[in-house]
Amino acid sequence: MDEFDGLTPSETVKRVSDSLGCSPTSAEVAAYFDKQDKLRHLREEFLVPKITELPPSDLSLVSGAKECIYFSGNSLGLQPKNVKKYLEEELEKWAKIAIHGHTMGARPWAWAENNIEELMAKVVGAKTEEVALMNGLTVNLHLLLLSFYKPTETRHKILLENKAFPSDHYAVESQIRLRGLDPKDSMLLLSPKPGEDTLKTEDILEVIEKQGDSIAVVMFSGVQYYTGQLFDMARITEAGQRKGCYVGFDCAHAAGNVELKLHDWGVDFACWCSYKYINSGAGETLLRHFSWWGFLVLDFFLLFLVMELQPGVSGFRLSNQPFLLVCPLQASLEVFNMTTMQALRKKSLLLTGYLEYLIKHYYTKDPAQPHKPHIHIITPSDPQQRGCQLSLSFSVPIKRVFEELEKRGVACDMREPSVLRVAPVPMYNSFSDVHRFIRVLGEALAASKQN
Repeated sequence: MDEFDGLTPSETVKRVSDSLGCSPTSAEVAAYFDKQDKLRHLREEFLVPKITELPPSDLSLVSGAKECIYFSGNSLGLQPKNVKKYLEEELEKWAKIAIHGHTMGARPWAWAENNIEELMAKVVGAKTEEVALMNGLTVNLHLLLLSFYKPTETRHKILLENKAFPSDHYAVESQIRLRGLDPKDSMLLLSPKPGEDTLKTEDILEVIEKQGDSIAVVMFSGVQYYTGQLFDMARITEAGQRKGCYVGFDCAHAAGNVELKLHDWGVDFACWCSYKYINSGAGETLLRHFSWWGFLVLDFFLLFLVMELQPGVSGFRLSNQPFLLVCPLQASLEVFNMTTMQALRKKSLLLTGYLEYLIKHYYTKDPAQPHKPHIHIITPSDPQQRGCQLSLSFSVPIKRVFEELEKRGVACDMREPSVLRVAPVPMYNSFSDVHRFIRVLGEALAASKQN
């Protein structure tokens, strides 16, 4: 779809509908986009559940034979088809050669993750030696803060968004308390201005400029989990480091979703999980922390009590990665290696823009119809300030609408009292998925009003 380069998603939709001689809301537009989609083959690498397989489905309302509309990749990515194969290979190896599996086979358990660190580095825009695959996200965040949060009497604050993911908030608060400080004094929380849904980059930079001398660490999300806002990591990093702060990011909702350039931006640290857009289960991080497993490979089983660390971030591992977690991650990263983050991002901009276009077409607030349900999109309208997720705020209670969507084979995410998080993932979602979702949403809203 290179012929649409330079056009906004709405302009592209209108251009295609004009060429097809149909309405911009017609299913023909979705079918055209799917036919032109150079990444459509990647869907075949994943297991997409049938509607009949989803527990909430009501087969009196919808055909169970169809694939579900899966818009929950922001919470849990779909399973790559090779996961089962790779797991079975390792279970067979365990059964046949037992302890020798630590050092033999395609994935020697002692360093199995080393084989996929280069693939992971490509996804997040880092050098291979800057990436260590280990632990879970919150564990890694604690380790990073132990390394980078070095408060002094005058520089002791950690800056983060007010509604950061709860576990991030708790980790920051606990690290502050660990140093004997009071979070009321040392946790600097940044909220959107009254009447606004998201933070403006200029407001973030202004706080850093004015209070940077008292800030030890700037710790933001890459993509905000609730609003879907993509923060300007490059500018935040530059501003924080200019004031002498360490700058790090929780990229749980950014890795595999948007194009990252963690090395080029010079971020001090980052961590992310791999069960969302990376379709796996293990936690990964760019991290620097002393550990036993970081010894040189020739030495770590000899139990010498002399530090001789591996070069780069590998010198700070806590342990090797369990092979049961390496297998799904390898299967997913191999799919990422079939394309590029640039190509995925290009599709994502149009895919999410198409969803936004249809939402606005059908559900913009209409003063002439005050009783008609309407939707306010709290995610930034600028495609460069968001990933694939749209957070939809409904004018009606969301619980019944969500239940009706689930009955009809839609998997998305609810945040009461009024928000649905909907994430069309370019790796495996289609434009026809988006068009189906809009149709089913209309059915769900009508049914929720009747009940």
